[in-house]
Amino acid sequence: MSRRGERNEETDKASVSSKVADDSQMTTIYAVYLIAALDITWMFLQFSVTPYLAKKLGFDTLWFGYLQTTVGVIQLLGGPMFGRFADLFGARMALSLACASTVVFFLLLAIADTPAMLFIHKIPTIFMHVLPASQMVVTDLTKPEKRADALSKLGLCFGIGMIVGSTLGGQLSKLYGEKFTAYFGAAGSAFSLLLVLKFIPKNTKAETTRGNTTDDNRKKSVFNLGEITRLMKFPTVMQTFIIKIVAGLPSGIFQVMFSIIALEFFKLQPEQNGYLMAYFGIVQMVIQGGVIGRLTARYSDNSLLLLSIGVSSLVGLAQAYIQNVWQFCLNILPMMFSLSVFNVITDSMLTKSVPSSDTGTMLGLCASVQSLLRTVGPTIGGFLSSTWLHSSCSIILSSRPHGTLGVGHWSESSG
Repeated sequence: MSRRGERNEETDKASVSSKVADDSQMTTIYAVYLIAALDITWMFLQFSVTPYLAKKLGFDTLWFGYLQTTVGVIQLLGGPMFGRFADLFGARMALSLACASTVVFFLLLAIADTPAMLFIHKIPTIFMHVLPASQMVVTDLTKPEKRADALSKLGLCFGIGMIVGSTLGGQLSKLYGEKFTAYFGAAGSAFSLLLVLKFIPKNTKAETTRGNTTDDNRKKSVFNLGEITRLMKFPTVMQTFIIKIVAGLPSGIFQVMFSIIALEFFKLQPEQNGYLMAYFGIVQMVIQGGVIGRLTARYSDNSLLLLSIGVSSLVGLAQAYIQNVWQFCLNILPMMFSLSVFNVITDSMLTKSVPSSDTGTMLGLCASVQSLLRTVGPTIGGFLSSTWLHSSCSIILSSRPHGTLGVGHWSESSG
């Protein structure tokens, strides 16, 4: 009886310990959701500043494209290294670096009064990867079968941040000017940094994974390109990246040039642009929070990937015939659906394809794909918009290749 009692007591203790660990993990995940929502808020806050400040400083659509390309190049270089840094030094250090860089970014934006300073203020974006770091934490703390749903909740945070940031940024810019809005973003980013230091644990990797890999990893440099490119050799990873790049390029061009399209084609004022972005956020919240989780539970990743690319092609064709902002708002519904599903599914597939000790590096590579699109997209979009503006960007959006999905066989292994 005494032995049975001891076993029951040990079982009870293990159950309590497991419940405490689960509660601690959920607290961390909720904190990450809040930090991500705030970061997106500050990001869309600056979207209400940069295009209008650039116009005041004499930028045309082509030079604004160069400015966006600069960001793409910087983050293209920084994404994989940041992901590797997160794997080596932990979630708290990575998120702290990202939030601190965002503070510096906004302070430089606040004092930017020349075209050169507008370019210089983009330098801290090399470390501004709050969303990939948040994805890493969520990936580490969730089971593979629930990963796509958990990552889609970050998209819900994205929608909230888009609504609040766009509306707030438009109003602050209208009432107090671009400089005050930039300082407000710096203060908000500092608050995000405090949340990271308070709620995010030093490391979120599983104990067994850390025990087997951390010591070996720390002997390797953050700048070890061999360790970064090694992940490309895992099954289905290269094929997924090819699809992510090729199928994502047309929509990437449209996204990075939307601010200019809103300004030049729809003739929107800053506060009106803010309302439109807030509408984007509401649509994304509904899709990410209430649709994607149900779809991933019922359909395979391959089927959802095909669906997202097919819908995006139809959206691009419809976009070419839009004449006013109301028609555009209607077309946003399928556009946001295709973008949300595409990004979540590809990120989920890639993180399932590699060991849990390398999820940060993999998500850094995913971020670098978006940076690559921002690198080539603005220059192409700037040229197209300066020549044909709205219609050319829309037609290229509809040209997503369907044939790329024939590359290899997809197995269960994502914006």
